[in-house]
Amino acid sequence: MKLNVVIVNYNVKYYVAQCLTSLQRALKGIDAEVWVVDNHSADGSVDYLRARFPQVHVVACKHNLGFARANNIALRNGQSEYVLLLNPDTVVSENSIAEALRFMDAHPKAGGLGVRMMNAAGADARESRRGLPDPLTAFYKMTGLCARFPSNHVLGHYYMGWLPWNEASQIEVISGACFMLRRSALTEIGLLDEDFFMYGEDIDLSYRLLKKGYENWYLPVRVLHYKGESTQKSSFRYVHVFYEAMLIFFRKHYGHMSFLLGIPIKTAIYVKAFIAFSGMQMLRLRKSLGFFTPYHEEELSYCFLVADAARPECERIAMDNGVEAHFYACDSKVLANGHRDLALPKGRKVCIVYDNSLFSYGKALDIFGSYYQPNIEVGFYDSSTQMVITQQGILK
Repeated sequence: MKLNVVIVNYNVKYYVAQCLTSLQRALKGIDAEVWVVDNHSADGSVDYLRARFPQVHVVACKHNLGFARANNIALRNGQSEYVLLLNPDTVVSENSIAEALRFMDAHPKAGGLGVRMMNAAGADARESRRGLPDPLTAFYKMTGLCARFPSNHVLGHYYMGWLPWNEASQIEVISGACFMLRRSALTEIGLLDEDFFMYGEDIDLSYRLLKKGYENWYLPVRVLHYKGESTQKSSFRYVHVFYEAMLIFFRKHYGHMSFLLGIPIKTAIYVKAFIAFSGMQMLRLRKSLGFFTPYHEEELSYCFLVADAARPECERIAMDNGVEAHFYACDSKVLANGHRDLALPKGRKVCIVYDNSLFSYGKALDIFGSYYQPNIEVGFYDSSTQMVITQQGILK
């Protein structure tokens, strides 16, 4: 078998379903198996996914095992040449997996491969290319010097900001949101470290590949990552788990370094965690007092690019959810250029809803990736489920 795809789900069944739909297109002609490991979701994910995707191996865990342990369950059962770890809140373009496999076949020293991830507005995600967070690199990241000098080879090493986005490049750390691995390399270095509950395991895995002499690569094929649909980032638990993962990695790989060098790094991590948590609490207070409305809670204007047959259902969805909706005829020009030439509502955040029966995922992602506008984001209408899925949530 050529490929095993592993997705870990926790209470985001509709995003997983969209991810699996995009995978069905991307895996055509590829000998592959797909595994979804459900971390004891409370939203009926297991029954929903088994009914809709009978060809997918859905594993129901009795407890929330975390990201690393859940992935390892599927990895122990696979026998493929390659493995793809994929977040549930991603959408892959139709050509992305085939291109990644061709690249890995042509580069036998490549142990791992990451892709050009983008957010819902089409902006490139910095975590698509990262450097190892050695003590100094981590310190520059924690203190803001990395953000201040993103293209500097020393201060900006964490995000490797000097690398071109449109060329394949060797990197050091691959994001766990879309991480392709050579199975033989994974067998040699071992599975994901289960000391990491969530976050940090991708850095650890990337580092272990490099230590064994493998190369890690970035390939500029686009994958949408809604980023964060499976985590509650305004909670103390998120802050604790995220920064605890950084400490686990530091202790594991740099614990031999001098006590005096470790003190500023650990101090920076704890200070950063405190600032992040304090900022979350302040945001909650401002919101409760009516001083601030986060972007994700602003009302959107939805612009539908859907087939004529789908319009009545989409009009119902908009009416039932009380959202402002605009519909555009999908003539040959719109089918070729998407929303780029349309007169869109002004003065509001706009979500362009692409009908996935008319537009390929790759087409929509290419448009957003080459036509970035911070007030416009992408969504998809799936006629098979009669749902609209966006960064902001689900309309049905």
